[in-house]
Amino acid sequence: MGQHCGVSTRILTVEDDERIRTAVRLALEEEGWDVKETASGEAALEAFTRQPADVVLIDIMLPGIDGFEVCRNIRRLSDVPIVMVTARSDSHDVVAGLEAGADDYLRKPFDPKELSARIRALLRRVRTDDGPPTRIQIGQLEILPEEGVVRHAGDDAHLTRTEFRLLVELATADGRVLSREDLLEKVWGYDYFGDGRLVDVHVRRLRTKIEPDPANPRYVMTVRGMGYKLQA
Repeated sequence: MGQHCGVSTRILTVEDDERIRTAVRLALEEEGWDVKETASGEAALEAFTRQPADVVLIDIMLPGIDGFEVCRNIRRLSDVPIVMVTARSDSHDVVAGLEAGADDYLRKPFDPKELSARIRALLRRVRTDDGPPTRIQIGQLEILPEEGVVRHAGDDAHLTRTEFRLLVELATADGRVLSREDLLEKVWGYDYFGDGRLVDVHVRRLRTKIEPDPANPRYVMTVRGMGYKLQA
């Protein structure tokens, strides 16, 4: 259950409320995950620097440096999957968390089983029926799916795992438009739950890394009312 690549998956949690922190740790350990809990952003960054985790779960409201800053700092170090947790219903928090580099978000109170399902989905690799081709060239964009490498005009583009999965799905769709629902299922593994903002924010972030002019995309095109496609 909590096994990934033959070893127990390490989850780092950052939550200042001891009651919630303990409940989350116990629930995740019951699912088979190896959990390291921290009570502040500073402690989380120190723990992550000392021993990187496979998934990081960050509460937005923290004493000291907040969850957004923790997320940005970890993102500078690693492409590890990050889940933001928010107690507020403000959608600005959700978008800000995703813009800071998170792959997904959960609202409190959440079901630990759902959290575990999200973690498993985030750890899954890109899968297509026949496996993606070993090399995809579109204009000056070169994608090597098996190696996890993307280059634009010969320069490496540093994508997170989720951004990379998103690009590969679009690149292997043969110019077809993929709806937000298609992408949520293929990239995040959510056939039961979906928030289109996850897709929109990740597309925005992807464009800043691979487009010569992100405001006027050359590759990742928006098809109004339908979704996104990669233009050859």
